[in-house]
Amino acid sequence: MSPRDPYKRKAGRPKPESVPTSEEIARGVKELKSFGKPGFNYRERSLALHGMICAKCAREFKEADRRLLTVHHIDGNDQNNPADGSNWENLCIYCHEDEHSRGRLGDYLRNDD
Repeated sequence: MSPRDPYKRKAGRPKPESVPTSEEIARGVKELKSFGKPGFNYRERSLALHGMICAKCAREFKEADRRLLTVHHIDGNDQNNPADGSNWENLCIYCHEDEHSRGRLGDYLRNDD
């Protein structure tokens, strides 16, 4: 007779079916870290909310040209990223540059330093 009862086993940690690779672990950690950020991928969120169209010149963009479309923060604060997208507008790179250079041009014309 055995000193151990085969029906009374120690409860232990179950063996994993497969061990994740270091790349899978790194990808998972990166994904988990990004969930806690308040401005989590605001560019993609803005493109989904407002569509792939420039709010200023109304140029429409296809998936292949999406790199030419940027997100402009209306109040100028790039940390203000509300989930409803109320501080964003999608602008093409040309209109975005024009939007940010307007203040500089006005300062130049008024001879402000």
